[in-house]
Amino acid sequence: MIGVGTQDGFAKAQEFVARHRLTFPMLWDRGFASWDGFGIQGQPASILVSTDGRELKRWIGLLTAEEHAEVLRLASA
Repeated sequence: MIGVGTQDGFAKAQEFVARHRLTFPMLWDRGFASWDGFGIQGQPASILVSTDGRELKRWIGLLTAEEHAEVLRLASA
């Protein structure tokens, strides 16, 4: 899993990571190129991408417990 921060400035992104105790790598995209590349129009958005770069599935909005389980199941397949 890799997170991508794009809004509110780099310092706010660092605060978000610290506040939520995120342990996965976070990247910073100051120009929204990641949003453009994936066709994201708002947040939160979650996209599961295969190791060869194919989009497997996307979720828009906060993930439910069932969706979290689905992410884990698909990611470990």
